[in-house]
Amino acid sequence: MTLQQLRYVIEVANRGSMNEAAKHLFISQPSLSNAIKDLEEELQITIFDRTNKGVTLSMEGAEFLGYARQVIEQAELLEGRYLDAKPSPQHFSVSTHHYAFAVNAFVNLVREYGQDEYELALRETKTHEIIEDVKSLRSEIGILYLNEFNAKVINRLLQAANLRFNSLFTAEPHVFVSSKNPLAKQSVVTIEQLQHYPYLSFEQGEYNSFHFSEEILSTLPRSKSIRVTDRATLFNLLIGLNGYTISTGVLSADLNGNEIIPVPLDCEETINVGWISHKNVALSKLASAYVEALHQAIIE
Repeated sequence: MTLQQLRYVIEVANRGSMNEAAKHLFISQPSLSNAIKDLEEELQITIFDRTNKGVTLSMEGAEFLGYARQVIEQAELLEGRYLDAKPSPQHFSVSTHHYAFAVNAFVNLVREYGQDEYELALRETKTHEIIEDVKSLRSEIGILYLNEFNAKVINRLLQAANLRFNSLFTAEPHVFVSSKNPLAKQSVVTIEQLQHYPYLSFEQGEYNSFHFSEEILSTLPRSKSIRVTDRATLFNLLIGLNGYTISTGVLSADLNGNEIIPVPLDCEETINVGWISHKNVALSKLASAYVEALHQAIIE
């Protein structure tokens, strides 16, 4: 087993493709495939499951990847200290619901740990895709929420994928509205008061189950409803149509300005927001730093 083989495994896991990894490593695809196959035979494990659709990490491979990342990080520290070697580009990916604090934490991560070269990804995406991204290690961290309504379904999916939910905070529900909306002047709003306003929610694609909804109380009947795919569009519609959405109440004036404000919602629900990761995979340095940045962003 060599450091080069470990770097190959990490690159394939990052790219999700032998062909793409080979291009970035400047070697042929057969050479890369053979190097990983030799490593699997030496260790007597299957790191990648191969299908006609590409490669995915096996359960053994996910655990191995965590150790490989730690070894490579330590090797690069030694090389940088004694060989004055240029550090390899850093890799980190996170998949998340549309939370401003997740973006804030990402910004702070890049400011503090960004080198001259890095390849990072922040995916604001659908609930099912967050779980699949972390399951396949396309992302190291996923951010979503649990509540009394969806917990049974989401926890079952996490358990099947060998993922762990780590709570960040529990929030009381709020509605996000335009500062010009009449409801913005209230100290609290009720469900009944929202009935005449357009309800905005995030599209969940083919997995459009109520249990995958990014917003709580998704089963309530509404006369006006609009689904969107990105946060900027949702905020524009909040302002342009006097619409509303339901979320945690955590907003960032730096990122979103002062035109959108949170107002407490009168209901007994709570929102447990947290991050998910593989149970058997140790977090990389950047992933651990991002978790710390999440906590700091929430405090701020």
